[in-house]
Amino acid sequence: MAVEFGLLGEIQAHLDGRALPLGALRQRAVLAALLTDANQLVSVESLVVRVWGEEPPDGVRDTLYSYLSRLRQALTAAPGAEIARRSGGYVLAVDEQSVDLHRFHCLVDQARSTGDQDRALTLFARALGLWRGEAFARLDSPWFNGVRDGLDRQRLEAESDHADLMLLLGRHHELLADLPARAAARPLDERIAGQFMLSLYRRGRPAEALEHYERIRLRLADELGADPSPPLRHLHQRILAADPTLAAPEQAHRQAPSVVPRQLPAPPGLFTARAEELAYLTAAAAAGERSETTVVISAIGGSGGIGKTSLALRWAHTHIARFTDGQLYADLRGFGPGFGPVSPSTVIRGFLEALGVAPNAIPVDPDTQAALYRSLVAGRRMLIVLDNARDANQVVPLLPGSPTCTVLVTSRRELAALTATHRARPIALDVLSPDESRELLIGHLGPERVGAEAPAISTLVDQCAGLPLALGIVAARAAARPQLPLATLARELQDASARLDALDAGELNVNLRAVFSSSCAALPREAATVFALLGLVPTDDISLAAVASLVGGPASRARELLRQLEATYLVHQHVPGRFRMHDLVRLHAAEQATETLEAATCDGALRRLVDFYLHTACAADRLLDPWRPPITIGRPAPGCTPERLCDVPDSMAWFDREHPHLLSVLKVSVRHGWHRQVWQVARALATFHARRGRLRDQLTVWQAGVAAADAEGDPAVQAMAHRFLGQAIHWLGDIGATVARFQVAMAYAEQAGDLAEGGRIDFALGVTWSVEGDHHLSLAHNRLALETFRSLGDPVEEARSLNGVGWALAHLGRYDEARTACEEAVELYRRHRHPDAAADALHSLGYIDHQTKRHAESLAHYQQARQVYADVGSTRGEVDCLTSLGELYTSMDKRAEAQQAWQEAVDLLHVQRRTEEAALLRARMSVLPAPVRPHEPVS
Repeated sequence: MAVEFGLLGEIQAHLDGRALPLGALRQRAVLAALLTDANQLVSVESLVVRVWGEEPPDGVRDTLYSYLSRLRQALTAAPGAEIARRSGGYVLAVDEQSVDLHRFHCLVDQARSTGDQDRALTLFARALGLWRGEAFARLDSPWFNGVRDGLDRQRLEAESDHADLMLLLGRHHELLADLPARAAARPLDERIAGQFMLSLYRRGRPAEALEHYERIRLRLADELGADPSPPLRHLHQRILAADPTLAAPEQAHRQAPSVVPRQLPAPPGLFTARAEELAYLTAAAAAGERSETTVVISAIGGSGGIGKTSLALRWAHTHIARFTDGQLYADLRGFGPGFGPVSPSTVIRGFLEALGVAPNAIPVDPDTQAALYRSLVAGRRMLIVLDNARDANQVVPLLPGSPTCTVLVTSRRELAALTATHRARPIALDVLSPDESRELLIGHLGPERVGAEAPAISTLVDQCAGLPLALGIVAARAAARPQLPLATLARELQDASARLDALDAGELNVNLRAVFSSSCAALPREAATVFALLGLVPTDDISLAAVASLVGGPASRARELLRQLEATYLVHQHVPGRFRMHDLVRLHAAEQATETLEAATCDGALRRLVDFYLHTACAADRLLDPWRPPITIGRPAPGCTPERLCDVPDSMAWFDREHPHLLSVLKVSVRHGWHRQVWQVARALATFHARRGRLRDQLTVWQAGVAAADAEGDPAVQAMAHRFLGQAIHWLGDIGATVARFQVAMAYAEQAGDLAEGGRIDFALGVTWSVEGDHHLSLAHNRLALETFRSLGDPVEEARSLNGVGWALAHLGRYDEARTACEEAVELYRRHRHPDAAADALHSLGYIDHQTKRHAESLAHYQQARQVYADVGSTRGEVDCLTSLGELYTSMDKRAEAQQAWQEAVDLLHVQRRTEEAALLRARMSVLPAPVRPHEPVS
């Protein structure tokens, strides 16, 4: 039994001639999406986008899984076809020859690579006979439409190659059966027009051939405002002149002399690292030699200055003995100063001359030139290096058809189309490591000079950020002036505003700014604007959602523009959904923003970016602690779309990812005088900082927050800001400054008539005095806070204050009263569903039970508290519980359990960068623990 799949028409599957039930159209689309990449992993996200587009309906994953289940069932009886679940997606394992789409590609590749023209005709006919209509018939999504367009082009190219071969063999009379229909369907296709005209002429119908030329000439002028191409005009003139050479097929290519071209430029003078990439190229070439079925194409990609050409030439010269029939090389000038990309026809003409074809024997028609080129290299063991390609369209006409040839392509674009349609093997080059960069400088400058100025070398390595061209420019400048201390050059590079000026060795190809500019010049206008806007981003990476707000458009459009930048290696998606630039590229982007964008455009983009982080952070903070008093932040700037978060784990994960960015946008807001955004960002970070124990960050943001609040002059905001700053100062050990700050906060609260803020200040003072060991004062302030919140009817703050009262009473030895207060706090917390604060009270009860020798109850309370802290992501609370558990286990003479609890606490302290506390706890791990610290209030 054999299963066969059809994609080149209606989606279908047959088992021994019997149609398999494939279900509804969408279900067939899922099968088609998997078959298109048969035997390759297709992620769930990709499947959804392929079948439903960028904005799928709700519940789409459930629908997808249902379709996959039904398709598995339908394929149960089909041997050799199985849909398998893999990590991250699905694979349809199948013999590719059972899929008409892949069989078409294989047959066309064989037709173009064989040296037997009759066999090529048969293979082309078999390939074209697989088509039953439009590919993926009735399927409609952006992905299917794009793949369909590409297949249509490939089908048209195969039809035209087949027709050229028929003409070459003198079988023009057979073409006239379908050429009229093809010409009518594509009235502006000059290649088809030329084939039709030549077939008509050879059949003795020159008048009709001339009439067809006139029709296409008029249509081109009417619809495109253009004249026919030079090859078509030349054919017209030859028909008018009754050129006798048109009467018979040309055979000139069969007599071309055998010439062995040696066109490779010199290998790079200095080369380091890239061992993995060199090995990959070698393995690819060896695999191609064994398979003898397809051309081996390796596409080396990377940003300008990353060393693509050096890698290609290093490998080519090392393995030159493999290519006994010669090496062809062309600089396609896809990027860089000059007259723009070289046309494929110009390159092919140069290749033909290198292969020994006399200039007057080279055909005029570009397609015939390409066919002659492929014929001359067929069966020959050759290397073709296509350097600095602009895009796949520039490369494809230059590809040989013979599997005996190996092709290396370099480009500042990804050339994904080359991978998709010709199975090119992509190699993306990354920057050099610091050690590799140092090795390159040693090669340029010598070990003595490098060793004598080691500190300056370290600075140069850092500022060049692993970019080989930057390192080469630095080395060239240093070598040209051997008396110049490297420290002088290092100081130039340390100045970010002048760094690109320093990376200029005096010529365009060794001027880093010129290299980057040539990459940017190839960008579409909108993508170039996004590139410049990314230069404003104050952090080293950015999420897709943040870019959408920076640009002021939908995420789908931002994703497409980022893809364009990613395809030219100007940005890098280092993890899914997050993008970064090389440090030097980012400097160039910042220059572009200054030089090409209006100041208002830059300010508007930055304001949207700040609002993105502010509004997302405030929403995340509300998920973490929905009971705290809300702040009014208004609506985000037009074009800003904050990220949507679902729950507490989602919010904590977002804060963990974006924390450095939030600190950066706070600095941006300070620099622009956006005072309200400054203190609002600080407030949005308070709960996260408390749960993660980021005390120094809390101090930093509230120093800025107080300055911003004082600049605004709203006493209610000033009261809150000074309270938070007081708490941050106290946790870093200055009791005098802390109390003074709380006094300022209380004065502002009274001025604003804000009783609730006054209660929060009293509670903060209660915590402060508890830490300082004055539990009488702590009790007094906690009772004041409790009285305030009971009068205001705020049960959550009442519970918090009750826990503070209980904590103080416990430390005064009044355990029964303390237990009553803390149990009442737990009950209030649970009634109002405040798990984080409930954990504080449970921890207090654990302490009270420990002090009253109720070890089993203490252990249960500590474990409950730890679990709640873990659930809400409060690693700081976990540290406190683990420390207390260690103390409890010590009292119970369970030293191993105590050591384990304390070690876990030490590990978490290191994660929180609380190294001093970790060192103290580590030192105490064999003795009695220190007293437990109460919890940081975040209201």
